[in-house]
Amino acid sequence: MSRTINNVCIYGIGGVGGYFGGIIAYELMKVNRKKQVFFIGRGKHLEAVQQHGLHLITDKEKFHCIPNIATDKVKHILIPDLYLLCVKGYDLDGAVLEIAKNMHKETIILPLLNGVDIYDRIRNRLIRGIVLPACVYISSNIEKPGIVRQRGSAGHIVFGKDPKYPEKQFHELMEFLSQMGISHAWSYNTYSAIWTKYVFIAAFSLMTAYTGKSIGELLTNGNLEKMTKDIMQEVVLVGKAKQIDLDQAVVEKTIRKAREFPYETKTSFQRDYEKKGAKNEGDIFGGTLIRLAKRCNVSIPVTTKVYEALLVQ
Repeated sequence: MSRTINNVCIYGIGGVGGYFGGIIAYELMKVNRKKQVFFIGRGKHLEAVQQHGLHLITDKEKFHCIPNIATDKVKHILIPDLYLLCVKGYDLDGAVLEIAKNMHKETIILPLLNGVDIYDRIRNRLIRGIVLPACVYISSNIEKPGIVRQRGSAGHIVFGKDPKYPEKQFHELMEFLSQMGISHAWSYNTYSAIWTKYVFIAAFSLMTAYTGKSIGELLTNGNLEKMTKDIMQEVVLVGKAKQIDLDQAVVEKTIRKAREFPYETKTSFQRDYEKKGAKNEGDIFGGTLIRLAKRCNVSIPVTTKVYEALLVQ
């Protein structure tokens, strides 16, 4: 039987966490203060939220919301029934160690970050709780401290059962997300969705950072478009070696999807990479894929070439 979702923690209130956390806090302010939402953040963004609440701007409307608590430490909040884990990949390990200090055995962790090995990385450090493999589709970022802007289609979450507890049901979680107006889908093949997104995000993240060009510029340059497709094909090869069920036309469909983006679109990794010395998710896209390819005895020369060039630039 599912556990009722009463206390919710948004761990990481950047573009992804700020969007979903903003919606949840706004809805709970309207309808149900018996349920509580907590924000875990840091820096000037957290300070602004603590002082003035969070402002969420979408293409359709603007929200202003105030969480029950906004803090930088989980010890300051009640034990959550649900964590939305919305940090970048390079902060994942530290976040999981913090979450482990404030949870019960039925706490649900929904990881909303890039990568194909996120579930394994969490489970390597977390014995208790329920971890649901998931991926998220959203375009959002911190516009300035205290303000998150989301563009395009509404954020959408795809998730499935915890492989450790395949018998558990999650009706209460899906009901909660529906009540909050959050677009979501249950999947019996979550890893197919995770890898399908990875085909897109890994290839375009690596190539936009490698070339310094936008997604539109990559797709209008024959040689660069071919390199991007080559990386996608290498992701597919590794996925298939791991017995991931991927659409045979996933590369073509991914390219068509990318053509719908504004010509000047940059990837999040590209923006971070351009800030020399700043943390970035390069290892999530390049390092992880290279390690998985070696374990599966799969050759991925284009990904290796591009990632190694990024490491020395």
